[in-house]
Amino acid sequence: MYNEIIINVHPFEKRVAILEDNKLVELFAEKKAQEILVGNIYKGIVKNVLPGMGAAFIDIGLDRTAFLHYRDLDSNFILGSNKKVKLGGNSSNIAKVLSPGQEIVVQVKKGPIGKKGARVTCKISIPGKFLVFMPHRKKVAISRKISSAQERDRLRTILHKVKDKNVGLIVRTDTENNTEEDFALEYNGLAKTWKLIEKQMKYSKPPACIYDENDLSYTLIRDLFSTSIDRLVVDDKQVKQQIVNNLKDAAPELIDRIELYQEDSPIFDAYGIEKEIETIFHSRVNLPSGGNINIQQTEALVAIDINTGSFTGSKNYEQTIKKTNLEAAYEIARQIRLRDLSGIMVIDFIDMKEEKNKEDVLSVLRNTLKRDRAKNRVFPFSPLGLVEISRKRTRASLLLTYSEQCPHCNGTGRLLSRDSVAVRISRWFRRVHYFIEKTPVLVVVHPNVKKFLQGHPDFFKELQINLKIKADSSLAYDDFKVISLKDKQDLTAKYNS
Repeated sequence: MYNEIIINVHPFEKRVAILEDNKLVELFAEKKAQEILVGNIYKGIVKNVLPGMGAAFIDIGLDRTAFLHYRDLDSNFILGSNKKVKLGGNSSNIAKVLSPGQEIVVQVKKGPIGKKGARVTCKISIPGKFLVFMPHRKKVAISRKISSAQERDRLRTILHKVKDKNVGLIVRTDTENNTEEDFALEYNGLAKTWKLIEKQMKYSKPPACIYDENDLSYTLIRDLFSTSIDRLVVDDKQVKQQIVNNLKDAAPELIDRIELYQEDSPIFDAYGIEKEIETIFHSRVNLPSGGNINIQQTEALVAIDINTGSFTGSKNYEQTIKKTNLEAAYEIARQIRLRDLSGIMVIDFIDMKEEKNKEDVLSVLRNTLKRDRAKNRVFPFSPLGLVEISRKRTRASLLLTYSEQCPHCNGTGRLLSRDSVAVRISRWFRRVHYFIEKTPVLVVVHPNVKKFLQGHPDFFKELQINLKIKADSSLAYDDFKVISLKDKQDLTAKYNS
């Protein structure tokens, strides 16, 4: 499989696309107006302590206070008089450990989304290319994906030589065959970063961000650009140089894989990415055989439905259904990564009678999702024929990143029908008829509602009111105004109050 990273840089937005065999599978966007907070470290102030929830709310300088659970506490980062208090197993003891006004150092583990504030932890870690640096801990943990016992022993021996006694380390996956020099180089860089953070912990006035790890070039090298990537192409000379500079210490062997895009056409157009991005915001995704999948997304639940569409297949109905479901399983796995869907996903595959066919569909779904870097779990078919997937969220999905709630439908995706709006206006007139029966009025409505009323000229006839109708496209679809033609008074504001 040929893997590429394509980077598009704009003054207000940076986008990173990951291609597998020229197929878009992941997309990341860094908007100037939408700061990414996950991984950032803050010196905050305890605002509220809730023993019943085993939690506290921390002011870290954002619009909403952050949520800290008792199990995420670490006494090393509780500043002040309570620092040496031992943490017990009962979460209601949080009131004995924390108090309002106290200073505390926390790291964002989940960014704010919707009305929810950020989720934070005191168990601080600083991720690098090969290692995760954990101050005030001693354990060396190795990625489960490194399965060789010999390699695990080799890595553990090296890291105990390299690290300080009061530092814990996690070895990331892409570290096999790294030398002691490679690890020492990165460890020293992480240790320097930690010393700077400690200085900020001591002198910064809370609430304050004391470490921001979300610079694009840094996260790109740490999380995405590895030996499995054959090529990285970027259309900005300055960003390319930043990546090269950061790679000199972390992974110099990757520098030769970086290219500067200098053609006239936009880079995402040249690689066919822009067209694929447009489909992310469509609920329907077409399948190669003529079937389709339909994706409906809410904040914590995603429903996915599969249809055969125009695909009629061969004479064997079961094989037709299986082919559609197999295509859907592959595409669903790709869409989950591409849209960064999370929470609980429920998939309604087309019913299959044979258990072997169900296993084949599950196998495709699971194997394709193995490429996903986010933690996920695929459950077997339920008695109702549904497949559930759980996937961990670390950031807002692309739908939330690139869109905002519709002011007309409030996010439901549905609007009152035109006739329902007209009936609503009629009922309003009935309520206030006694007060305005002799007043000529102007009814202002959305253009679509006006079109309906023009097609039904007798709609308000029985009310016996002298009225005219005017369209206003700035008006919400289900809203209306009634203006007195005598004195231009807004009658809806007067009689709705």
